[in-house]
Amino acid sequence: MKWVTVVLIAALGGFQYNLWLSKGGWRDMWSLQDQVVEQEAKNHVLTLRNAALDAEVTDLSEGRDAIAEIARVDLGYIQNGEVFYRLVKKP
Repeated sequence: MKWVTVVLIAALGGFQYNLWLSKGGWRDMWSLQDQVVEQEAKNHVLTLRNAALDAEVTDLSEGRDAIAEIARVDLGYIQNGEVFYRLVKKP
């Protein structure tokens, strides 16, 4: 009877080891849950960026105002009849 108890305790210990510490156990599950949370946060940031880019593409394809704004800011474009003032701060 005593050896049956030892065998059952050893089997229970083996199953507990597999459950808690082995590959695919609870520790791996918790690690994967943390990775999922991190990836969802990254995906949210990328979704916001994609929405902003989509809005910019739509604005560029539908109207000339966005093109004129980009030309003004990036290229220093000035339309006919406009006066350009440059304000320089003193050092």
